[in-house]
Amino acid sequence: MLSKDDWFLLEKVSPPRQHRAMKKPISFVFAVTVVAILGGCAMFQESPQSALVGTWTNPLGTVWAIKADGTFQVSLSKSHRVDVWGKYAVAADTMTILEAHGSHTPKSCKGKATYKFTRDGEMLTFTKVSDKCKLREKNVLAGWKPWKG
Repeated sequence: MLSKDDWFLLEKVSPPRQHRAMKKPISFVFAVTVVAILGGCAMFQESPQSALVGTWTNPLGTVWAIKADGTFQVSLSKSHRVDVWGKYAVAADTMTILEAHGSHTPKSCKGKATYKFTRDGEMLTFTKVSDKCKLREKNVLAGWKPWKG
């Protein structure tokens, strides 16, 4: 039978070397996992373009569908009829309308236009940088919210 002193000696025995060796690979695996998760989160940050993508309406009744493929369509009267369509590009907080077409599109509205944008919750607002089209400027600057059509 073991005496009280024998139990005390058993408690001081260090764990086998195997146990210590296992701590290093587990720590390494944990560190690699944390780095992978943080790196993955950085990959899925919202791009400037994705802040614009969607179907929007303004107080004038215009509906603007901005698509992820760099194209857009506009209905000037909340109808499902497309009045204007075209292409756009985004760089940081700036949207450039590259071209616009439509059956009644004035010549000044077919060229390029550049606007800075901000997205605050569900509100999308623009500030004019350059645009020769008064109709487009009036609509773009009116303020946008998601269309619930």
